[in-house]
Amino acid sequence: MHVPDGFIDAPTSAATGLVAAGALAVSLRGARRELDERTAPLAGLVAAFIFAVQMLNFPVAAGTSGHLLGGALAAILVGPFTGVLCVSVVLLMQGILFADGGLTALGVNITDMAIVTTVVAYAVFRGLVKVLPRRRRSVTVASFTAALVSVPAAAVVFTLVYAVGGTTDVPIGKVATAMIGVHVLIGIGEAAITALTVGAVIAVRPDLVYGARGLRQRLKLRVDGELVDAPDAPAPVAARTSRRTLWLTGLATSLVLAGFVSFYASASPDGLAKVAHDQGIDKKEERHASADSPLAGYGVKDVSDARLSGGLAGVIGVGATVVAGSTVFWVVRRRRSASEPSPSRVA
Repeated sequence: MHVPDGFIDAPTSAATGLVAAGALAVSLRGARRELDERTAPLAGLVAAFIFAVQMLNFPVAAGTSGHLLGGALAAILVGPFTGVLCVSVVLLMQGILFADGGLTALGVNITDMAIVTTVVAYAVFRGLVKVLPRRRRSVTVASFTAALVSVPAAAVVFTLVYAVGGTTDVPIGKVATAMIGVHVLIGIGEAAITALTVGAVIAVRPDLVYGARGLRQRLKLRVDGELVDAPDAPAPVAARTSRRTLWLTGLATSLVLAGFVSFYASASPDGLAKVAHDQGIDKKEERHASADSPLAGYGVKDVSDARLSGGLAGVIGVGATVVAGSTVFWVVRRRRSASEPSPSRVA
């Protein structure tokens, strides 16, 4: 789904850039309310994990692969506003360091991959958790469904953007059919990864999952010989591991995925690249501004061994993303702390 330079014309790219900038400004303000001493460190890790898993392309059809977009996962783990920032940090690192996703198309990519996926996924997720039984398993089920819907939703938005500003003359009906069809399949993989990850975090630290906040256990009281519903009580939180251990485990997992497992990922083009080639959308693709980057193409320049080159690039990417993400969220958290009234002022 990373849109290269040249697919979308300059006016449309500029317009989506303004949309992305406005959404990021809103997200920075909204993230102040979502981030606290528990979730702020987790947010940087979520960005690094999304970067790592995006390197793991999985086959979805003959000659086509897909990878995690991450909007649903980020929104459910750390909140929708913070989720937009997480995916945006990933896209920025990929575009600048690895020449993945055009720089002039950065607004298109943030709008489509960060904003649309996060907003759609979280809306579906919140709607489901309100009607499903109040159990942790319901959070996992809602996560699966929300992630599944978010990917074809992003494909629809790309199709609309292409209809407005596409640089090649391809019938929009063909683009829509091809994009939505393949991304429904990719959505299944996205849903599985999201549900497994959310379920794993809930199993050890449910209190750290933003989407699981507010879950309540329905208690029964016997009044005059009859069982009646008691007022909602907070569900007990069983912290099976410390935040530090969870963070280190998540970072180690990200490094292993990006530095080792990624070598075995599918080499087939992803959904957008395949559709672009088949339909002729890529006829006016431009050379990436970061094509000469030492890490372009997810490899380290002058390292001849492909496995070592890709592994080093993955490790560097995870490190750069966790540092960049953690810095952003630390600053946002500090701004929240500075804006909160001190006890003396409240008194």
